[in-house]
Amino acid sequence: MKQSQLFTKTIKKEIKDEKSSNAQLLIRAGFIDKLSAGVYSYLPLGWRVLKKIENIIREEMNEVSGQEVLLPALHPKSSWTKTDRWKYKEMFKLKNRAQKDFSLGWTHEEIVTPLLQKFVQSYKDLPVSVYQIQDKFRDELRAKSGLLRGVEFLMKDLYSFHQSEKDLDQYYEKVKKAYFKIFQRCGILKQTYLTLASGGTFSQYSHEFQTITPYGEDQVYLCSKCKLAINKEIIKKQKYQCPKCQSKKLEEKKSIEVGNIFKLMDKFSRAFNFTFKDRNGKEKPVLMGCYGIGLGRLMGATVEVHHDEKGIIWPESMAPFQVHLLLLEKKKAIKKITEKLYQDLQKSNVEVLYDDRENVSAGEKFIDCDLIGIPYRMIISEKTLSKNCLEIKKRDKKSKKLIPLSKFLKT
Repeated sequence: MKQSQLFTKTIKKEIKDEKSSNAQLLIRAGFIDKLSAGVYSYLPLGWRVLKKIENIIREEMNEVSGQEVLLPALHPKSSWTKTDRWKYKEMFKLKNRAQKDFSLGWTHEEIVTPLLQKFVQSYKDLPVSVYQIQDKFRDELRAKSGLLRGVEFLMKDLYSFHQSEKDLDQYYEKVKKAYFKIFQRCGILKQTYLTLASGGTFSQYSHEFQTITPYGEDQVYLCSKCKLAINKEIIKKQKYQCPKCQSKKLEEKKSIEVGNIFKLMDKFSRAFNFTFKDRNGKEKPVLMGCYGIGLGRLMGATVEVHHDEKGIIWPESMAPFQVHLLLLEKKKAIKKITEKLYQDLQKSNVEVLYDDRENVSAGEKFIDCDLIGIPYRMIISEKTLSKNCLEIKKRDKKSKKLIPLSKFLKT
C-alpha cells in the first residue's frame, strides 16, 4: 500500500483526554479513532492488525475443534429472564415499536444454549464446541484506558458442551493451552500468567490470563514459590497467601486481563432444561464451559507491552505490514529503483507500506515510521546505492544493515 493513498494522518501532539499508552499511540499513529468513551473506529492500519489477531485466534480455536458461528447481537428479554440475568445494569436495553423488550448482547450463554439444545439429544452428539468473533456491548460506567475497557468491543467467545465433568476438564485444559499459543503468537507470552479468579456461582475458581505491565489497571499477586498468579478478589479471601502452596511470599504487580475461561457446569443447561440421554437412556444435564478473548483488548495490551518513547513496536505476527519502505530522495533514478523495490516486495507477497509522500521531509518520515511501528524499515539512498545496497533496520534494534540489492528479497 502506498502511504500517499492512506486517508489517515499521524498526530504529532499527545491526545489530551487519553492517559493510557495504547490509546495515545494507536490514535496518534492512525490505527483507531475515538467516537466516544469506550467506542472506537478501527482505521485501515488498525483493521489490518485486528484481522491478524482474528486469524490467529481462529486458527487456534479450529485446532481445538471449535466450529465458527455468528449469533445475533439483538436478544429478546425472554432469553434472559430464564436465567434471571435481565436484571444486570451492564446490559443495553431497548424496546421496539411494539414495545417488546430487547437487549444488545454482552455475552451469549442465553443464546447459544437453546441453539445447541435443538441439535444435541444423545451422548453421541457430545462433546461439541462453537465459537464466534462478534461485537459485544456493555454499559461500562468506567470506560477508560483506550481499548482496554470498552463499551462496544470485538470478542471471541467459545462455548463447549459435555456429557461428563471429566470430559469438560479435559477440554478446559486444551483451551488453556490454545490460549497460551495465542499469546505466544501475539508476542506477549513472557508477560502473561494464568491467574486464579473467582468461579462465581459456577465453580470454586475460574481462570484469567493476566499480562504483567506497569500500565495495567488490574492487580495480581505472583507466588514466587509455585509461580501461580492470583487476582485481587481471591487473594483477599485467602488472607494474602497462595491457595496452592500457602506461601505468603507474594509479589504485587499491575496487569491487563487478556482472556478468561469458566467451567459453567450445568447453570445454563438447567435453566433451559437442556439434557441428553446417556448410554443407559437416562436424562442428564449437559455440562458447559465458556472461553473469552477480547480482540481490541489484546491489541491494546500488546501496545502497552511493546512500545518505547518513539512509538509502537509491533510483533511481526500482528503488524499491519512487515516492511515500511521509505522514499527519501526526489532524484528520478532513486525514485525509480525504490518503486521497483516496492513492486518486487508485493510480487513476493511481502506486506509493505510504501511511504512515497513527496512533500514530507525525511525526518518526518522517520518519526512516522517509528510511531507506526512496522517491524522492518527499508530505505535506499545515493550512499547505499554507491555500494549497490539498501539499508534495513528492525524497529526494536538500533543497528542498521546494508543488504545487496540482488539479495534483499531472499533476506
